[in-house]
Amino acid sequence: MTGPAPGAPADGALDHVVINVLRRMDEAEDLFAALGFRLTPRGHHSLGSINHLMMTAGPYLELVGVPETGPQRQDVLDSPFGLNGLVVASRDADATHARLAALGLAAGPPVAFSRPVTVDGREEAARFRTVRVPAHLFPAGRLYHCEHLTPDLVWRPEWLDHPNGFSGIDALTIESTTPEADAALYAAVCGAPAEGADTGWTIRLGDSRIAIVPGPDARFAALALRFRDLDALETRAGALPGASWVRHGPHAATLTLPAFDLRLPCRATS
Repeated sequence: MTGPAPGAPADGALDHVVINVLRRMDEAEDLFAALGFRLTPRGHHSLGSINHLMMTAGPYLELVGVPETGPQRQDVLDSPFGLNGLVVASRDADATHARLAALGLAAGPPVAFSRPVTVDGREEAARFRTVRVPAHLFPAGRLYHCEHLTPDLVWRPEWLDHPNGFSGIDALTIESTTPEADAALYAAVCGAPAEGADTGWTIRLGDSRIAIVPGPDARFAALALRFRDLDALETRAGALPGASWVRHGPHAATLTLPAFDLRLPCRATS
């Protein structure tokens, strides 16, 4: 793929979704690479975490964990395993903090951090500022806003073309014991309205959405992904003993990865 890299998503859109793999990053990296995702080189955050990204032209998927030795990021260690991070795009972390404070949500002040990135043979620093809301209000998983100060070091054209055709994030499904109240809270934090339906509530974040549905516990239950087609992914998933693949027709399937407690509905766009 050639051409200029896309920029960060618009303010209030979905920025990325996080899968917490704790100290099993090598295993997670091997699994997602075998499934045909193009992973960015391993990143080392100044806060004491490590990551790999699976980029699209819009929101991306992040594997986050902690290194075996050295500083280890406590909020990652304390977070649920598997799907655990919903990240909303911010173009101005200070303005986002002020908006949340006006809602009485007592968000923490913006936190700045970075990680080295090697681009065209030179080392640069990808820099971010995040605003986090009180964790006890969102027991299903972490929710925060992210301002990209160097989006050109994240949305690189060489990282956008995946062998399995991965092209986007459709929806994050959140199970809740109090879905109506939680929908109102998520909507306020995300700055987007919640739309009610028979099956639950939907909040649209750009071209992606959050679905909040009734459930026995509060948890991030599923992440729906888009692909150009499903054939390459089906072939790769069928060859992996740790993956379950169920086809629902020519354009839909569900990929389950029990080792990381993941259910990934998959949709073909062509």
